[in-house]
Amino acid sequence: MSFHLHKYHEPDFSSSLFTDAPNIKTAAVEQDGIAPEYYHSTSMFPEYFKVNGKWILAVESRMDSSVVLREDGTLSVVENRNLKKGDTVILGRSENAQEGIYVHSDGFIPDEEELEERFVFRTGRSRETPFTKDYDHLVELLKYEKEHGFVVWVMGPAFVFDERARAAMAAMVDTGYVDAILAGNALATHDLEGALLHTALGNDIYTQVSQPNGHYNHLDVLNKVRRSGSIPQFIKDYDLNDGVVCSCVRNNIPMVLTGSIRDDGPLPEVIGDVYEGQTAMRQILKKATTVVCLATMLHTIAAGNITPSFRVTDDGTIRPLYLYCVDADEFVVNKLLDRGSLAAKTMVTNVQDFITIVANGLNLI
Repeated sequence: MSFHLHKYHEPDFSSSLFTDAPNIKTAAVEQDGIAPEYYHSTSMFPEYFKVNGKWILAVESRMDSSVVLREDGTLSVVENRNLKKGDTVILGRSENAQEGIYVHSDGFIPDEEELEERFVFRTGRSRETPFTKDYDHLVELLKYEKEHGFVVWVMGPAFVFDERARAAMAAMVDTGYVDAILAGNALATHDLEGALLHTALGNDIYTQVSQPNGHYNHLDVLNKVRRSGSIPQFIKDYDLNDGVVCSCVRNNIPMVLTGSIRDDGPLPEVIGDVYEGQTAMRQILKKATTVVCLATMLHTIAAGNITPSFRVTDDGTIRPLYLYCVDADEFVVNKLLDRGSLAAKTMVTNVQDFITIVANGLNLI
C-alpha cells in the first residue's frame, strides 16, 4: 500500500463567520501560576485566534492550557502553573468565533473517497476487531516517518518480559524507527535485568521459568546501576549489548523515564518530580509526528493530554499527528477514542505480539 499524509483543510477565513467575528479579549496574569478569570483552555485540535483582524494559529498546543499573546504577536500555549505575572492571556469560553476563538475540530476529515477509513477511526475497538489494515498502515507510516518525521514510543514494561519482543524493539531502535522513548522506572529496570540476567521479575524471558531467588534480580540490577552511577556506565561496566535500553544508549536515542510512588530504586535517570517529568515529556512530544503507546495506561493518558492532533512542519505545512494506543485492555484504549478525527488509532492486543508483527512487517526479524 502507498502511504500519504491526510490533507489538512484550513477554515475558510473569507466567510462571514470569521470576517464578522470580534478580536480576542485578553487579561494580564496578576500572580505567577494563576490564570485570570474566564481564561480560554485549549484542546488537542488546531485553534485560531483573531488578533488585530488576523486569524493566527496556536502552533504548539496541548490540552488544558492557557494561550499567551506575546509582545511580538505570536501565541504560546502555556500550562497554567507556568504562567508568569504580566503574561497576556486570551479570554473566552466559546469556540466558534463568537469571541475571536475558533477550534477547528474537523481539519483532517477525509475526502469523500476516504469515508470508509473515517468511519474506522471513529468506531469502537475490541478484542474481536480485525487489525490487519491497521498493521499495514502503521508499517507504511513508520517507513514514511523514518525519513520525514519523529516517532515517540510510550512504553510500559510488559513486552520486555519476552525475549523475542525485546529483540524486535531493539531492532527497531537500531534501524531508525524510534526517535525517543517515554517510559517509567519498570521498563528500563526489567529490560536491563534481561540484558544482565536473562530474566524479568525473576522469570527467564524465554522459558518464563522462575529462577531461584529470582525476586531479587531486579533489585540487584537497580543496586548495580545505582553503584555505576548511570545507565550508560552500568552498560559499560557489565559489557551489555542486548535489549531496548542498550540499543537506545548505543544509538543516542533519548529516554525520558518518569517515576511512580511505587518505584523500587529507582534508576539514576528516573525523574521523581511529576511536574519535572511532565515537562521533560512535553519537550520530547513537541517534536513528535507519530506517537505509539504500548501497555501503559497512565503514561498513555499523560502523553495523550500533552500531544495535539496536528503538527506544523518547518515549511508551514499542517499535518496530522498520529497517535496509536495498544493495550490488551479495552478500557485503556477507549480512553483515547474521542480525541478526534484521525487523531487516535487504538488496537486491543497483546503488545508482545504487536511489536513482533510490526518488526516483521518492517523486515527486521
